[in-house]
Amino acid sequence: MPLLTVLLVIILAGVLLWVINRYIPMDHKIKNILNIVVVIILIVWLLKIFGILSYFSSIQV
Repeated sequence: MPLLTVLLVIILAGVLLWVINRYIPMDHKIKNILNIVVVIILIVWLLKIFGILSYFSSIQV
């Protein structure tokens, strides 16, 4: 996967989180949980892309 695609996905996720945090009224606790979940998903995705986590290769997202 090209590095540009990886950067675009990370930037898109960041902008999406910013929009959600800024414009959608939610409890602060729910926003924190949402942010943590998105960051964990991005980290696992990046580890899978770079081949560090071969264990997750059977899981399709």
